[in-house]
Amino acid sequence: MTMEKLRVVFMGTPEFAVPCLAALHADDNCEVIGVYTQPDKPRGRGQKLLPSPVKAWAEEHGLPVHQPVKIKTEEATAELRGLKPDLVVVVAFGQILSQEILDIPPHGCINVHGSLLPRYRGAAPMQWCVINGETKTGITTMMMDAGLDTGDMLLKEELTIGPDMTLEEVHDNLMEMGAQVLMKTIEELRAGTLKRVPQEGESNYAPMLTKETGHIDWQKSAQEIHNLVRGLNSWPGAYTAHEGQKFKIWRTVLTGETATSGTTAGEILAADSSQGLKVAAGDGQVLAITELQAPGKKKMQAQDYLRGNSLAAGSCFV
Repeated sequence: MTMEKLRVVFMGTPEFAVPCLAALHADDNCEVIGVYTQPDKPRGRGQKLLPSPVKAWAEEHGLPVHQPVKIKTEEATAELRGLKPDLVVVVAFGQILSQEILDIPPHGCINVHGSLLPRYRGAAPMQWCVINGETKTGITTMMMDAGLDTGDMLLKEELTIGPDMTLEEVHDNLMEMGAQVLMKTIEELRAGTLKRVPQEGESNYAPMLTKETGHIDWQKSAQEIHNLVRGLNSWPGAYTAHEGQKFKIWRTVLTGETATSGTTAGEILAADSSQGLKVAAGDGQVLAITELQAPGKKKMQAQDYLRGNSLAAGSCFV
């Protein structure tokens, strides 16, 4: 017996969620009957109210959009119940669902999560994977329960994180992978072959990032600093200060060189257009800053910056 076309409600907000919505909309076996996303937010210099990437895509494709400030209210819950969804798909929506909402669709609520659960539950799994120097991550689909990313796992796919891979590269890879794993999950759901696997083993929490997360502690090892820079490229960016001026650091390279003894952590060892910008880390290893952003300037190659500006060797980043 083949299953009828699935009536699907989609919940998501950022760019990361868009390929999943697009894949559902393109699938002949699914009908997207509603799209839930966060309310429009002021963005940019003019602080104009702008729609989320998911809302922009949904409206462009004629899908009905709902933007409750809080989805857990009686009114929002009743509205969702009235849509009579068979399935709810959640991808980086940004609000917690109540048990009452989780119980509405007969096929449950499936979440697409950007880590290999049970590791890296929480709001910023991709970022913390890179910051912590993990060599692999991936996508997990799971049946949602009332806990935070604690529901039964469905399907998983792995992504190798290269030693110089940035958050942006991890994000873009997982964004496409998420849509593929979601559609495989729905295919198995329709075929009746989907298996639920309870989460067991070591878990950890990936908390939301703040701007302060990006402050570089030069006492740390060159590897740890390199991982922080990679993990915060493209938001919010790692940063350091030099003589009261804040510099964003976008790309670094582990040189494999060792600083001479007596060097201070954060000390600038070289700063010219031929050698580039080299800094001592807390473990005595030398880190090269290859892309930076000076106050009030655009991102630029460090060597280009040094052609028109000077940073004195022997001075320190803090």
